[in-house]
Amino acid sequence: MNNFNEIKKNFGFGCMRLPMKENGEVDTEQFKEMADYFIANGFNYFDTAHGYINGKSELAIRECLTSRHDRREYILTDKLTGSFFQKEEDIRPLFASQLKATGVDYFDFYLMHAQNSREFEKFKKCRAYETAFALREEGKVKHVGISFHDKAEVLEQILKEYPEIEIVQIQFNYLDYEDPSVESRKVYEVCEKYDKPVLVMEPVKGGNLVKLPEDAQKIIDQLGQNASNASYAIRFAASQKNVRVVLSGMSRLEQMKDNVSYMKDFEPLTEKEVSVLKQVAGVFKSAGMIPCTACHYCVEENHCPKHIQIPELFAAYNAKNTFHDWNADYYYNNVLTTDGHGTASECIKCGGCERVCPQHLPIRALLEDVTKEFGK
Repeated sequence: MNNFNEIKKNFGFGCMRLPMKENGEVDTEQFKEMADYFIANGFNYFDTAHGYINGKSELAIRECLTSRHDRREYILTDKLTGSFFQKEEDIRPLFASQLKATGVDYFDFYLMHAQNSREFEKFKKCRAYETAFALREEGKVKHVGISFHDKAEVLEQILKEYPEIEIVQIQFNYLDYEDPSVESRKVYEVCEKYDKPVLVMEPVKGGNLVKLPEDAQKIIDQLGQNASNASYAIRFAASQKNVRVVLSGMSRLEQMKDNVSYMKDFEPLTEKEVSVLKQVAGVFKSAGMIPCTACHYCVEENHCPKHIQIPELFAAYNAKNTFHDWNADYYYNNVLTTDGHGTASECIKCGGCERVCPQHLPIRALLEDVTKEFGK
């Protein structure tokens, strides 16, 4: 198995949730400070994609990282996303635009993005894998991998058809570990079977494992440790022997400092900590929360013709239904469903959102639940 020794530590900076200003632009000054702090503490793995923050992530990478640091100081991963190409001839121009946007001459890792059974067929038809392997031979990519969102049997099919794949990025956290819709454990075991190192995304499940339900927080507090909820979730992922990097989408310097504090000199979870996290997962499963990670794939690229802010509405639903947040109604009615954004009841059931949801959520049915909750 390739250990990818150029990656200094087992923790990476995910650039899908960067610090943002109120005007919707990336807070580049704070991002510079975070990138500098990350590198100064011995870390070097950065992850982005062409569609992150509607294209702003790659540009921020150039302004805040690649133009300010020597190329040997960082590892940069980018991805080939299916919504940005329709045929084989589109791929190389797209790749060239990604190099230009990020300000580099090559990518350390280039991942086939958001692979599931449907996307995999498109990538095969467009010879995307073959193009990526050719770019590797040309020195424009060092390593080729995939970012995966589907069941274990689909991953096995991909790895059988393309054994040249070097690394696999999967969603992995203690809440999804035995979840039948995500199959984190089973997907991880397929990676082990085919001797593929693992990159972990969503270790805190879009922040859901940071702010815990009250009953879950009481359980984790019994550990009596001065540690953040995020630390347990990230260390859970990093404790797996086949995990090479755990990504965290940090949007504030405070989050960065917290993560670095326990990942700089990493220690695996104890048996007691693992047992407690299993109990916490049980509380979540009984709470009826919508397991949305706020990746926003459902609302990007005009997948929702009514411009419903689906992740935000789901977050408001969870805040009201699970955390009993009295502010949820205000935000639903006065912030989330104004300025041209539809209410949950305005969903026309087109299914565009569900076709791209990495969590395979029944979004249309869940929006009906949101409508009932906020119609009370």
